[in-house]
Amino acid sequence: MSDDGFREFVEVRYGDLLRTAYLLTGSRDAAQDLLQNALVVTMRRWRQVEEPMAYVRRVMVNERTSLWRRLGSRELLTAIVPQRDQSDGTDRLAERDELLTALRRLPARMRAVLVLRYWEELSETETAQLLGCSVGTVKSQASRGLARLRDVLGKSGDAQATPKVTVGGIA
Repeated sequence: MSDDGFREFVEVRYGDLLRTAYLLTGSRDAAQDLLQNALVVTMRRWRQVEEPMAYVRRVMVNERTSLWRRLGSRELLTAIVPQRDQSDGTDRLAERDELLTALRRLPARMRAVLVLRYWEELSETETAQLLGCSVGTVKSQASRGLARLRDVLGKSGDAQATPKVTVGGIA
């Protein structure tokens, strides 16, 4: 079976796609699994795919949404309480972690809108097409999601200092 550029696409775009998967899942292991599954789906239909980045993103969002729906809001009970107070040594990384934690608390659809709009820098129209919804839905989900992030991040620190979301993290 000829890959007709699939291998090159993966080699060039893997890092970008893994970052998107990480932002959608919040875990490196889950992101790798999500991306691997999305690439398998994409490889099967590679000859019909016109815009590979958009197609893989769409598959990842759909896969993550399906998982979220199947699992619902189950809690994982463990005998050991996870340590969340460990600092990595830099304020920027600590703020990024705080932002990612807050992002994980958002519903899957709202998280997908924020990731695609602000990390992937897609337009409202592109995001709407990718998610299969209207531009108005993207606008409202982005507005509500940013408001929730501001609320969560404002409560844990200085209410005046809301981090700016930029490509790949916090500015």
